[in-house]
Amino acid sequence: MRFLLNLSPTLRVAAGVLLGALLVACSTPTPPAPSARRRAPAVVAPAPAPKVAPKQASTPRFIRPAPGAAIARFDGHGNKGIDIGGVSGEPIVAAADGTVVYAGSELRSYGNMIILKHNDTFLTAYAHTSVMLVKENDSVRQGQKIAEMGSSEAGRTQLHFEVRRNGVAVDPQPYLDGMPAH
Repeated sequence: MRFLLNLSPTLRVAAGVLLGALLVACSTPTPPAPSARRRAPAVVAPAPAPKVAPKQASTPRFIRPAPGAAIARFDGHGNKGIDIGGVSGEPIVAAADGTVVYAGSELRSYGNMIILKHNDTFLTAYAHTSVMLVKENDSVRQGQKIAEMGSSEAGRTQLHFEVRRNGVAVDPQPYLDGMPAH
């Protein structure tokens, strides 16, 4: 996260804590609430549970969040997503159903940014927007307009789009092409 190096030590710590908390909170399942009542001791041994394969988190079906061409691709180091070119004011839509877990401009080098949580595994991030149309805790539907294309903290009008799986940036392109990505 190169942008953290440009911050004062106090802001660097605050930005790191905020980003770390967002990524952990968005990829860590919430523990179940403890039961309020006690179980009575079993008199008869219960029948063994049927063998069922463990349920895995399903991969949301993502759509392209903006119609423009990719002007920079994921490389896992300098670019943790793809950059999609466009015209100022062009709509940016939610790639899948989800909940807004962040909408702000506190993370330097991302400008106005929205982060959506789709399930316990997947997040998407939409950076450099000119106008944000959603706020934290809003539920959004796939294809819903959530922002407008802009150039906040970027040298040109673009959308920086990231997909994070278990908190780790992955190449968004296979998800947008409809191919299963592992």
